[in-house]
Amino acid sequence: MTVIVNAEASPVLFLRPWRDDDLAALVSAYRDPELRKWTLHPIVTDDDGRRWLDLQHQGWESGERMSFAVREEGKDALLGNVVMKRTDPHGDIGEVGYWTAAPARGRGVAPRAVESLTAWAFATYPALALLELLHQVDNLASCRVAEKTGYLFEETLPAEGPYPNDGHRHCRRRPD
Repeated sequence: MTVIVNAEASPVLFLRPWRDDDLAALVSAYRDPELRKWTLHPIVTDDDGRRWLDLQHQGWESGERMSFAVREEGKDALLGNVVMKRTDPHGDIGEVGYWTAAPARGRGVAPRAVESLTAWAFATYPALALLELLHQVDNLASCRVAEKTGYLFEETLPAEGPYPNDGHRHCRRRPD
């Protein structure tokens, strides 16, 4: 399955499930200190990357985590990841997450990928009523992505392990 993002925009982005041959690009992306700053599970070695890829494959099988590699048309470079998580695959709430590789930042990749994932999620899961986007309060870039993609600020959440800081909860409801 491939999701084409903003075909009229340049460059065209593609979202596709992660594959084992993405390992080198994944490990390379995680060398970025800014990405590691926001992640709970840094990928340092190829073994770390294989475990992460295995979790993505298992997520698709269970319906609890649908994770996509974000790529640019005609290029091999990995631009990022977008994911929809559902602790209850039959429930009406999901959570959107994402990260961007260093070379993709500031190019509008994250908002375009999140917007496309959101449209895909609502189209694919008719019972889905609400998507949440959560981030730590000091992650200003994530707050901007939420705002650009129509995820409205709902509340500040108190810090809760393993997250050291308070968080923001943004939500987007199924369109009528």
